[in-house]
Amino acid sequence: MTSFIQPGFSDQHAGVERVAAAVGALRAMRGGFDSTKGLSAMLLAAMVSALVVVADQLIETWADGHLMVAWVVLWLVAFSALALFAGAARNVAATLVTSLDAWSVRLARRRADQRLWAMAKADPRLMADLKMAMGRIEI
Repeated sequence: MTSFIQPGFSDQHAGVERVAAAVGALRAMRGGFDSTKGLSAMLLAAMVSALVVVADQLIETWADGHLMVAWVVLWLVAFSALALFAGAARNVAATLVTSLDAWSVRLARRRADQRLWAMAKADPRLMADLKMAMGRIEI
């Protein structure tokens, strides 16, 4: 008598399933992700750190006996810079992200047009359709 054993093993590794679920969750979360926030935070940190370095260089010359006053002034400059440059960094980041998005759309369209034209060179039916569409645009 013959008997068959059919174990109920999964077709996919459990770790792969967990990673796929995590990637799916990240993609779902990405809808609420705003790339301008991260960029504006980085720009703000760069501007504030540059200003703090300049303030430190200026304070270093007269801070020999007034170390506490120097630290207070340095932190005052840092927090003032945060308040002063926050809006500007956010605007620069939003403008930069918008322009990069527009550039990537133009680049994708150009590549798609190049691929379509290459296919049309090899396929006479597609070339005829393109010529007909171009003729309609000119009218």
